Parts: sequence; C-alpha cells; structure tokens
Amino acid sequence: MNKLSSKSKHSSEIKIPINYITLEGILTIPEGAKGIVVFVHGSGSSRCSSRNQYVAQELQKGDLGTLLFDLLTVEEERIDMITSHLRFDIDLLANRLISVTKWILSNSDTKKLKIGYFGASTGAAAALIAAKEQPAVKAIVSRGGRPDLAEKVLPYVRAPTLFIVGGEDSQVLKVNQWALDKLKAEIKELNIVPGATHLFEEPGTLEQVANLSGDWFRKYLLETE
Repeated sequence: MNKLSSKSKHSSEIKIPINYITLEGILTIPEGAKGIVVFVHGSGSSRCSSRNQYVAQELQKGDLGTLLFDLLTVEEERIDMITSHLRFDIDLLANRLISVTKWILSNSDTKKLKIGYFGASTGAAAALIAAKEQPAVKAIVSRGGRPDLAEKVLPYVRAPTLFIVGGEDSQVLKVNQWALDKLKAEIKELNIVPGATHLFEEPGTLEQVANLSGDWFRKYLLETE
C-alpha cells in the first residue's frame, strides 16, 4: 500500500454479507477520518475501476475514508457479461447500496463516519435512489452520471449533490442539465470539465474530477455540522 499522506491509514479487502449473497469491497480509513465516501461504479465496472481507485486515493489524502465495492457477485457478473441486464437494473443496484450503507452504520470501524456517495455512470442513478432512502447520506457526487435513470426520486433527494460532466460528453451533459432542474435538493451544482469525454481519459481531466469531488465531500462531510 502506497503512503499517500503524512497520516497512516488502514486498508483491507472486506466481504459484506447481504441476505443470501456476499459483496466484496476495499475499505480504507485514514487516521482521524470523520467521513467516508462510498463508490458506486458504473455499468460493467467493479471495485477495481482504475478511475474510481484514483479518485479514492485522492480523497484519502484529505482525511476521507473510502469504500469501493462490487455491486454484483462474481456469478452475477458472469451472467451480466452475456446479458448486460443486471448492470441496468437500477433498483437492484440501489437496494444493494442501501444494504451496504446499513452495514457501514452498524460496523464498529465506520458507524461514526459521515457518509457520502460517489456514483459513476449508471451507479450515479443508484446513488440518488439510495440517498433518498438513507438520510444518513450527507453528500453526493456524480461523475458522468445517468441521473435520468433515477427520475422518480429526483424531487425527493435532499443531500447536497454535485454533477460533474465532461464538456465533450454532449448527450450525458443534456440529461444532467435536465436532471439538475428536476432535483429539489437545496444545494445542487453542475460542473462541466472542459475538453473531457465520458470517461475523463484526457490528460488532467480526472484530476479535476478528484479535486472537485474532494472539495465537495470535505465541505459537506467534514466541515458542515
């Protein structure tokens, strides 16, 4: 494990039991952390997403814990590789996230930490749906998200919400602009990263995502009482 700041941190592979299944995750808690960001990956991705891992490492430098976990089991992923069905079952994914959030609230290492969600692509829709059901969630960031897939809950989400979209991701930008209007959270914002496409693969663009996300989560998880 690389040292990312002057403070020590504990990182471990974990298994989260949910009803009849078990989900795998990577839990990292820096010394003195007061908040934790749960990563909700997009379609066809996993806890091993290089983009999410990069953002998570940057957040850890700012005294935020992180949890990256698989929304699907290994067997479900095998099925989804063929059918591509489960990755778009947003209600299923949201229910998994709600269960993981309950685990965080009951786990001795995490139960005192303020919770935020970082959702990418379809994972952003699952994050919005889960946040509506979980008042413990105090902040949401969506990276290249599909909030239109969470249309039914947009008027009910209360957590401060940040949409980050690439300036060259025209279709996703349109749905985020539409969703921002539908979203009734008192604190909401759309930030466009110039020159970025959907996956933020252009030089420096993912760094901007990490910086924007870090500022948002520190403000609403660490600074806001």
